[in-house]
Amino acid sequence: MLLALLFALATGFAAAQSIVVSSTTSTEQSGLFGHILPMFKKASGIEVRVVALGTGQALDVGRRGDADVVFVHDEVAEKRFVEEGFGVERFPVMYNDFVLIGPAADPAQARGQDIVEALRKVAAANADFVSRGDRSGTHAAELRFWDATGSGETKGTGYRECGCGMGPALNMAASLGAYVLADRATWLSFRNREGLEVLLEGDNRLFNQYGVMLVNPERHTHVKVAEGQAFIDWLVSEAGQAAIASYAIEGEQLFFPNAGR
Repeated sequence: MLLALLFALATGFAAAQSIVVSSTTSTEQSGLFGHILPMFKKASGIEVRVVALGTGQALDVGRRGDADVVFVHDEVAEKRFVEEGFGVERFPVMYNDFVLIGPAADPAQARGQDIVEALRKVAAANADFVSRGDRSGTHAAELRFWDATGSGETKGTGYRECGCGMGPALNMAASLGAYVLADRATWLSFRNREGLEVLLEGDNRLFNQYGVMLVNPERHTHVKVAEGQAFIDWLVSEAGQAAIASYAIEGEQLFFPNAGR
């Protein structure tokens, strides 16, 4: 009986010292979480278990109460999540940018600094284009850019949706020699490039902001409020922002902290 009681107390304490964070494939596949989460655990004793999905799916996980914190990159959808009462408050954390990746030969002549004009050229050339098609933040941005082309549903005969994360979409593009919109962090950590390169960057519309939210405990009473808020507070603190800024691949910084912007 005493052993059972001690076990229950021990497991209860362990559970209280862990949280589930629903996040995007880009934060996971880029290696950012592998870099910063050990620092957070050392500072707080709290273990973070990550569920990495497209942003739309990650927000759905929060809506169902299957996560304590949501950390994603679709500002419009994030604000709606809070307005609908599923999140307590949204905090900006960091940013990077999207880039248009494509074959070095650039058959659609999409290279440049205007993402909308580039997509028009891809569609006109019926060039292969891989879309995430997964309601992720990257997919949402891509659809906004396609809408801005004014071409309606016309994206060319080479357009295809994979319904997959950023890494698999890049692998598919590498296999096909196709164009794909990617977040820069995942691209920098991607190795199977097969002749792909960055063809377009620098358009202000490619700005990619990340935000974090505590799932509303009024909706889901089991949410670990103290531990989840501790993670959020650390992300936006001087220590957390420094940890994010320190993550680099081959000397290139992947994410840029901007809490409090």
